Amino acid sequence: MPELRIRAATPADLDTVLAFWKTAAEGTSISDDRDGVERLVERDPEALILAERDGELVGTVIAGFDGWRCHLYRLAVHPQRRRQGIGSALLAAAEERFVRFGGRRGDAMVLVRNETAHHAWSAAGYAPQEQWRRWVKPLGD
Repeated sequence: MPELRIRAATPADLDTVLAFWKTAAEGTSISDDRDGVERLVERDPEALILAERDGELVGTVIAGFDGWRCHLYRLAVHPQRRRQGIGSALLAAAEERFVRFGGRRGDAMVLVRNETAHHAWSAAGYAPQEQWRRWVKPLGD
């Protein structure tokens, strides 16, 4: 099997990433558009981590650090490439990034209905925190 390459996304990758998420990611967010992802990469050029095999995008994760907490979003692996260690490699890269910053705990946004993801996150050592509920409010127009 060809080698897996893990790297930070660049502005040139963003259209590919957005198209990839339509195939590989569950659900969408208000910021899952070109402007939102572009702002992410401008503000924190290493936060959006890509996995490639043979030049093809096969996985992503966003490893956001706000100076206090380590947040994981958009862990997505192409459906035909799952169970090949891609998600584990992406999480390892994200966790290494967090440790470099002094992060002490990672948290992940995982859809309640995404049972496949629950198994993957659990296998990676993550567990749900049932006492918390996410509260959101769209901002702007």
